[in-house]
Amino acid sequence: VQLVESGGGLVQAGGSLRLSCAASGFTFDDYAIGWFRQAPGKEREGVSCIDSSDSSTDYADSVKGRFTISNDNARNTVYLQMNSLKPEDTAVYFCAAAPLCRLIGVWYDYWGQGTQVTVPS
Repeated sequence: VQLVESGGGLVQAGGSLRLSCAASGFTFDDYAIGWFRQAPGKEREGVSCIDSSDSSTDYADSVKGRFTISNDNARNTVYLQMNSLKPEDTAVYFCAAAPLCRLIGVWYDYWGQGTQVTVPS
């Protein structure tokens, strides 16, 4: 099982990034993919998730209206489009796989290594 994140980087406040999560080694359609983030000294936070079977989604209040999650089941890939980025969005972003779309990390079976997003203040 492998989840590989990409697309992180440094972007000025108000800018955009698109993160990708490429999955392999499991039946993608049977899982939801979630995005989580963790800033230094802070707890891990659920950001968004999408159910691969019906594309239902959920978002943390802190990112609603700014972030959009989507999937490409043909490519076993999930994207997180992040717009209007703020310094408080700075964190390592992880994708993970779980049977259901929930913004709670303990539900997730498989995790990627993470990608850094930095928004300077």
